[in-house]
Amino acid sequence: MKLSEINAQYEHIMQSDMTDTERDKALAALMDFMEWEYKIPALVSSEWEEKHRTIIALYRKLSMSRTTV
Repeated sequence: MKLSEINAQYEHIMQSDMTDTERDKALAALMDFMEWEYKIPALVSSEWEEKHRTIIALYRKLSMSRTTV
């Protein structure tokens, strides 16, 4: 799945009438998918981040949009 498609799903989630809990679960599932699809390491190094700026930017956008972590 392309980053643009993930971003479109993010926008759909954020504009939906889900409760905060439902939204958090949907965003967490999308983050889990990104971790699997793009092999995001548990501990992101500056080297990895430098090579994958667009991926980590979207991943952090999802993370920061969650109500609870």
